[in-house]
Amino acid sequence: MSGEPSDAIVFFGATGDLAYEQIFPALLGLVTSEGVDVPIVGVAKAGWTLDQLKARARDSIDHAGGADEASFAKLASLLRYVDGDYNDPKTFENLKQALGGAKRPLHYLAIPPSLFAVVAPALAAAGLSENARLVVEKPFGRDRESAAALNRILLAHFPEEAIFRIDHFLGKEPVQNIVYTRFANAILEPIWNRNTVRAVQITMAESFGVKDRGAFYDSTGALLDVVQNHLLQVLANLMMEPPTGEDREAQRDQKAALLKAVRPLDETSIVRGQYRGYRSVPGVRPDSDVDTFVAVKLTVDSWRWAGVPIYIRAGKCLPATAVEATVQFSPPPRNVFGDEKPALNHLRMRLSPDVSIAMGLKIKRPGEAMVGDPVEMVLSEQTGSLTPPYQRLLGDALRGDGELFSREDIVDAQWRIVEPVLKNPPPVTVYEPGTWGPEAAEALIGSDGPWRNPETG
Repeated sequence: MSGEPSDAIVFFGATGDLAYEQIFPALLGLVTSEGVDVPIVGVAKAGWTLDQLKARARDSIDHAGGADEASFAKLASLLRYVDGDYNDPKTFENLKQALGGAKRPLHYLAIPPSLFAVVAPALAAAGLSENARLVVEKPFGRDRESAAALNRILLAHFPEEAIFRIDHFLGKEPVQNIVYTRFANAILEPIWNRNTVRAVQITMAESFGVKDRGAFYDSTGALLDVVQNHLLQVLANLMMEPPTGEDREAQRDQKAALLKAVRPLDETSIVRGQYRGYRSVPGVRPDSDVDTFVAVKLTVDSWRWAGVPIYIRAGKCLPATAVEATVQFSPPPRNVFGDEKPALNHLRMRLSPDVSIAMGLKIKRPGEAMVGDPVEMVLSEQTGSLTPPYQRLLGDALRGDGELFSREDIVDAQWRIVEPVLKNPPPVTVYEPGTWGPEAAEALIGSDGPWRNPETG
């Protein structure tokens, strides 16, 4: 496939919620900040006109913070619209006409995965897959088998290097900052291994419930919504080997190798919880056993990380809204000063809502006695990302840069990790809103704990 930038953008599902919340603002950013000047074709079956699509784009951008008239006019001048059924070949004939002379379109399937099997073959049949790129949204399947089936459908019409599996979490600046901090600082490499690292913790906490997403969430749960994808990607960034060579696939090669070395979960390495009141949310089954909280213990079967436990937890209705990754280091080999609690140094990376990197140390307390207190030095603190994740990722896809997207073998490795607990998961335990989940999560981390609870954000 051509290494040139795409010369058109097509987004299916143009009238949907994802387009409203994310895609239109991202397109505005690409047009006004990055100089993208190609046809942008929305496709949907809504009975709309182009003027109605432009009005929807205006509402979306106002909802996201607004834009000056000149900026919006530039985006609006590039918009096209094709209304039609995805099962109707005429829809794709009309799309081909709307693309004009474009030879390298980027097709973004912002539609349910169940429709991928309809749209991908239809694009190929209409001659719209050659030299094209394809962006698809998660979830990539419901389990390992369905993910493999989905990949077979896509690969029948597009080569792997042309498929961009979007996970907006990977487009966030602080997630990329993990990799940069690790490999731009030589002082970390000697201590980034089983000899000095005691444990790793990753927490994604949300202080709110499922809101009006009850029906969606009740078919997903915390494990599939954020752990199987987002947080395993954070784990890969934290623990992968340094990329080698200049190949653009080098970083994804190392992520895939790390995830393939993670031991699959079993019933003893997972705790599932459900906040009290979840079953009364509209759209949720009255006897639902879906997890709104999950904590897991993982290990990596590699030379570098053998024996180092990794703890990941995610949940709703917790006391804070924050995402943090903490690498905990082993205590000194000898307790020189007879401290009751030996120093447990750590490196903490806060990914949201604010961004910071901090180092935990123990320093001497003023006075005659050789006693100390734990302190945390903030090494870097920033506001949120300047470039929204969807803008960053769509820009990369236009240029053909797949580094921040999931590859087929990475997706398969993620499903392999969670597969054993999908068919026969342990029962959920009810926890009270505003707490840190079921007590069993504390038992899971045991002597490797306690959990490091993020401050309220």
